[in-house]
Amino acid sequence: MNNQIQRLKVLGAGIFSLLLVLGVARFSYTPLLPLMQEQAGLGVAAAGWLAAINYAGYLSGALIASLISDLVLKDRLFRIGMVVAILSTLMMGLSTDVTVWAISRFLAGLSSAAGMLLGTGLILHWLIRHNHRSELGIHFAGIGLGIAGCATFVAVLSQWLDWREQWFAFTALGCLFLIPALAWLPPPDTSGLTSTGQKMQDRPPSPLYLRIFMAAYFCAGIGYVVSATFIVAIVNKLPGLAGQGNLVFLAIGLGAAPACINWDFIARRTGDLNALILAAILQIVGILLPVLMGGLTAALFGALLFGGTFIGMVSLVLTMAGRYYPTRPAKMMGKMTLSYGAAQILGPAVTGTLATYFGSYNAGLYFAAAVMAIGTVLLLVLKVVERRDAMRLAM
Repeated sequence: MNNQIQRLKVLGAGIFSLLLVLGVARFSYTPLLPLMQEQAGLGVAAAGWLAAINYAGYLSGALIASLISDLVLKDRLFRIGMVVAILSTLMMGLSTDVTVWAISRFLAGLSSAAGMLLGTGLILHWLIRHNHRSELGIHFAGIGLGIAGCATFVAVLSQWLDWREQWFAFTALGCLFLIPALAWLPPPDTSGLTSTGQKMQDRPPSPLYLRIFMAAYFCAGIGYVVSATFIVAIVNKLPGLAGQGNLVFLAIGLGAAPACINWDFIARRTGDLNALILAAILQIVGILLPVLMGGLTAALFGALLFGGTFIGMVSLVLTMAGRYYPTRPAKMMGKMTLSYGAAQILGPAVTGTLATYFGSYNAGLYFAAAVMAIGTVLLLVLKVVERRDAMRLAM
């Protein structure tokens, strides 16, 4: 019984850390973006570059995570990252200088990597060490809850607070999330053994498998980042949907909250790669629905589909990476996220440029869907490579 309570507390620490680094430090920027454009003079191109800088911070954090093997150091950096998330949120409300905002977004990106990679790696290591199922669906529910929560927070607070005061309100909320995020995660065990004394062994994939996997995840990063960054602004500009962007962003969060648990169940039945391919196809549909069909119903259904798939892909990929390296899960997670993070620097910059050129964000969505289609083909190729590798090992 105590072991189950401890498991729930560890997963709870993960949920609160993701609520902090993503819901507060990262995703609050998306529903606040139209408000900052209206009240603080933030331009379309600058908005895109700020998002790109956020992902540069995330990419830097992923690089650090991929280079570190020491669990104690990972734990220390994870805890520092939680505090940095709060400071980066506070900075957004303290200035109207784009340079200060850029520094804030970079730091928020670093803190996101601390939560998503170091925190997730520490939690997966704890689950494997204590002989629990190595699935992260409950942990990753924090991302969907963070998206839905910050969309609701902005929708409610916009009646009373301006853009600056809302950043301060998010800072206060982040301080509440910080307490369980730090208190409920125990220090890491460095023995390399499970709690029943079995040795934890790494089983890395082949170099070809890893390269194709990283390329496919790069495509998934492009597919994710365009909608995640610009969906509120995109929907507000669609005919008849002015002011509905926050509602659609809320739908993404509601779609994402239970998604990782659902994809854990799907992957158990179909296998991880088949689950990833299905998620990628459904995500393409979710990305395109708002512009192809038009209307609020299509936008909401597309948002539910998008939210229910992008986070499922992240959860499945990071769980797979962690299983290959149970003694140091964040190492391959970091490599995969370097690929995902590079896409997230490129995606907003390209979308901002396309929006400036065409006068609409629609071209960015078509770009994201096309890249996702390439990623789906790469996942199909990966199935062939996986079979080839299995045959070689059997010989």
